[in-house]
Parts: sequence; C-alpha cells; structure tokens
Amino acid sequence: MNTSEYDHGGKRGSAWSSLWLLTKRDLKVRYSTSVLGYLWSVLDPLLMSVIYWFVFTQVFERSVGEQPYIVFLLTALLPWMWINGALSDATRAFLRDVRLVRSIALPRWIWVGRIVASKGIEFILSLPVLVLFAVFAGAPVSWQLVFFPLGIILLAILTLGLSLIIAPLVVFFRDLERAVKLLLRVLFYASPIIYGAADLPEFAQPLAWLNPLSGIFALFRGGFFPDQLNWGLVASSAVIALLALAVGSWTFRRSIGGVLKEI
Repeated sequence: MNTSEYDHGGKRGSAWSSLWLLTKRDLKVRYSTSVLGYLWSVLDPLLMSVIYWFVFTQVFERSVGEQPYIVFLLTALLPWMWINGALSDATRAFLRDVRLVRSIALPRWIWVGRIVASKGIEFILSLPVLVLFAVFAGAPVSWQLVFFPLGIILLAILTLGLSLIIAPLVVFFRDLERAVKLLLRVLFYASPIIYGAADLPEFAQPLAWLNPLSGIFALFRGGFFPDQLNWGLVASSAVIALLALAVGSWTFRRSIGGVLKEI
C-alpha cells in the first residue's frame, strides 16, 4: 500500500477517504483469491437458513417465527453475519497489520472502522438474496419496510461501539479473542434469529430488552412481518447501541497509547 495516500490522514476528509481505501483493500484481498468471490458472503447465511428451515418446518413441527419461515430467518441471519463477522475480525484489528498500524499516520479508529465498513458492505450486497426469497416465497411487504435503513444505522453503531472496545483490549488480553468467539456463539442463540422476541417464554422476556439485537432485528423484519416490530424493543436497542458507541469511544481513546506500545 502506498503511504503517500495517507499524507493528510490527520484531516477529517482524508480520514474518511482513507477509511474507504482500506475498506476496498479488505474486500479486494478477501475476494481476489476466491473463485466464488462475492457468493461466499451469502452462502453461509443462506446455508444456515436452509438448515434451520428444514429442521423447523420439515423435521419438527415449527412453533416459532412466522411464515414464510425462510424469509423470517434471512431477515435476522443476514444482519447477524455482519455483527458476528465484524466482532470476530475486530479481535485481530491491530495484530493483523502491525507494520501498517505503526507506520501510517492515520486516526487509529480507522483500523477498526474499516472492518465494520467492509462487513457492512457485504451485508448490503447480500440483500438481493433476501429480495429473491421474499418474491419466490410470496412474503407480503408492509410499509414498515421504510424502517429497514434505521436497522442498518443502529446495527452499524452497535457493531462499531463493541468493536472499539474489543480491538484494543485483545492486544492486552490475548485470551479475549477466544472468549469473544464463545460469547458470539451464545449470543446467536440468545438473540431472536431462529425465533422471534415474542416467542420467548415469559421468564425470559427481560433478556430481549437487554439484548440490543432484539429491536434491531425487529426493524429488519417489520417490512415483512409487521407484528415483529416492537417500538419498545427498538428504543431499548437504540439506547444500548449509543451507549456501546460512547463506551467504545472512551475505551479506545484511553487504551490506544498502550496498544501502540504493546504491538
């Protein structure tokens, strides 16, 4: 990478330009050595959706979610792949490109932001799959589909906030990398992905309010399943997402000096 591209990295406009350049670099590196390229970004959630669809509709009598169930799954699985992939990669945000982090005069948050941005672009590129399944499955479309972009914004805020916490802490506590992967597995089943928030038993309902993904996934599902859109959950998710960004920014600023000395 040509370091001359970053001569003015301290300026705000150049910082955003650098973020875009690094994001494109990540995507090119990820797909340049792959025969299927872009398709890999949709094959994983698609395969998972098909498996869960088969289990809950063909093997067992389904008692969760709504019809068409494959669309119900995709509306949560696709955004899940964004946050799951970003948080997993955030554990290596500084350790993967140590020489570049040390040598290039960039706002350090960009090394985390480029991961969130590249995974977000993959999510956007996967949306045609959701559209195709919605069309072929005959999923009804509600006017509440207009809130879909709000879900994208809140998920981006939440993912960036959590990534800003994880990325520097992993440098000091290397075991945190494995811990994050384990926590993400737990979070998958604790989030309304294969089921809806309303499907939780009464004793577990408070978990939905504490999980910011509940309201965010409700925004993604509202355009196809209006009953899933609970504005109380959305408000709770928005507050938690903004709090995560605030805590992440504070943590990042306080720890980045030590990170640069450690790597």
